[in-house]
Amino acid sequence: MSDTAAPLGLVAALKRELRDLLAAMPDARLRTIGGREFWHGTLEGHEVVAVQSRVGKVAAAATTAALISHYRVGAVVLTGIAGGLAPGVAVGDVVVSAELLQHDLDGSPFFPRWEVPLTGVSRFPADAVLAERAAAAARAALADPLALFGEALVQEFSLHAPTVHTGLIVSGDRFVRTREDRDTLCAALPDALAVEMEGAAVAQVCHEWGLPFVAIRAISDRADEAAHGDFSRFLSAVCAHYGAAVVRRLLAEMPRTLRAPA
Repeated sequence: MSDTAAPLGLVAALKRELRDLLAAMPDARLRTIGGREFWHGTLEGHEVVAVQSRVGKVAAAATTAALISHYRVGAVVLTGIAGGLAPGVAVGDVVVSAELLQHDLDGSPFFPRWEVPLTGVSRFPADAVLAERAAAAARAALADPLALFGEALVQEFSLHAPTVHTGLIVSGDRFVRTREDRDTLCAALPDALAVEMEGAAVAQVCHEWGLPFVAIRAISDRADEAAHGDFSRFLSAVCAHYGAAVVRRLLAEMPRTLRAPA
């Protein structure tokens, strides 16, 4: 790492996941690179570059590589929503990554299942300090759900007491939407808490660049037959509130200076 001050990279797959954060960055300058829109501004006193990656691992990896190479960010935070896997992970909870894995990657017999070929790594760890700060920020942001979401949303999504979990998030290029698929994932990876489509790819790019990374995922559905409807409604009504509340609280508690990659 160099001694050059660096911005924080903020990534989400969908524009709606960034909506409230972008609204809090009225000074942001917009630049398009490789078909992606990057907003460079300030948030909670930090220099921030926010970008919509689009959906899936390839899109997320390409976006993260562009973010790092063009803006020399000092850390990356992925925000957005995910499906709950573990029995105790409910809609409205938050999962902070301790590690991330591609559940649909299998290079056997040449490489062990889930291992990224030629890296020797299957589980990419999140930065421990950043993950601890993110979990604390989530607990603080969600301490008063009524103030954050309002009575109607609290009742609709049972957001009376959201829980914050830290652990394994798994990523793959398909939307998990049946109990059978969810149960298969849980049987193969019993410690997995949540499933989505970008996190492990972003984590791999950050690992290769030596950058701190964490994913913060609000649980929109239980990765079952109701997932499509639950996901769509949660995305439109709730997810932006989660991202803005947790990320802004995280930034408020972070050191003011990050370091750019060497």
